[in-house]
Parts: sequence; C-alpha cells; structure tokens
Amino acid sequence: MARIKIPDGPAEELHRLWMMCPELTAPASAFSAAVYNKSKLSVRLRELLRMRIAQINHCVV
Repeated sequence: MARIKIPDGPAEELHRLWMMCPELTAPASAFSAAVYNKSKLSVRLRELLRMRIAQINHCVV
C-alpha cells in the first residue's frame, strides 16, 4: 500500500501511481529491468538486501 495519496480508480494501485507522472514510467522501467536483468549480484543476495532495506524502513517483509 502506498504511503502517499494516489487517485482512486479501478486500475491497480501501481498503475494509478505511475499515471501521476507518466514521463517517469519509461526511465523507472528501464532502471528496474537493469536491476533485475543485468545485476552482478546473485538473486539470493539481492533479495537479502531488499529484505534488509525493508527492515530498516520498517516495512512488512
């Protein structure tokens, strides 16, 4: 669940979030693809780091 106010609507929350600033959609997608498809980190280490970052930010893991 987002911590910022996003417009209500029938689309999924993530889609409604990106529609708030559509010019960032392509760059953010490219960044995400690079992180997941071109990373030198193993999947195991990357997921461990994601869990630790979530823990530091008090997110539910």
